[in-house]
Amino acid sequence: MSKVAIQGIKGSYHHQVAMEFFGKEIEIAEFMSFDELINSIINNKCEMGVIAIENSIAGSIIPNYALIDNSNLKITGEHYININHQLMALPGSKIKDLDVVASHPMALLQCKEFFRKHSNITLVEDKDTAEVAYRIQRDKIKNIGAIASVEASNIYELEIISENIQTIKNNETRFVIISKNALKNDSKNDKASLKFVLSHKTGTLAAILEILKDCNLNLTKIQSLPIVEIPWKYSFFVDTTFHSLDNLNKALGLMEEKSESLKVLGIYQNKIK
Repeated sequence: MSKVAIQGIKGSYHHQVAMEFFGKEIEIAEFMSFDELINSIINNKCEMGVIAIENSIAGSIIPNYALIDNSNLKITGEHYININHQLMALPGSKIKDLDVVASHPMALLQCKEFFRKHSNITLVEDKDTAEVAYRIQRDKIKNIGAIASVEASNIYELEIISENIQTIKNNETRFVIISKNALKNDSKNDKASLKFVLSHKTGTLAAILEILKDCNLNLTKIQSLPIVEIPWKYSFFVDTTFHSLDNLNKALGLMEEKSESLKVLGIYQNKIK
């Protein structure tokens, strides 16, 4: 049975992704921070991990790009889920009874328009959506609500006061699967995550993009990240899809010539067709 690390506890969105991606025949290891999750894989306590990487509303989760890169772990898969946030509290509670609503910062950000109508409620950032729901149920905390999933409300026996409170209803988060070992070459693999560093010479980024085009690779994501040791120097993280491993390998060879450094973070199956 594989041991899979998640950020949060049962009922969290990471837990949902683990169940959908791997099925129920896995052992879940719960961690309250992404750093702990990463370390569990590095130290061989877990074989794989699930980590959120970007949201269709809030954008990229920048620190997680750096975590994956610095840990030298490999991306071996991806999974997308709709994020439907529910406002929940102890059974019998009404929204007028709530003084505080606590949740993960990303969940609060995605629901900020809803709470403009309820300015009497104080929003408090916490480590995990489901863990807040768990504490409310465990300690029978009145006048406090949680933003979490339907599954969390079921597990922790809370009542949903208001459904689907996220600002944009079509709200998706992309998660990646990480492990120490890269996937073996497989004809089904058609997506690659790469990191490269360029000089400040004019046209260097354009040259990389031209290589992707000439090798029939489709750029689906580009994200810059500061190199903390060198002020005003940046790494570029890109996702690209391809139809042929030969085309990818050709592109990698040409990109290596044009960049100061190039790193393959993972080659895996694209889940958006």
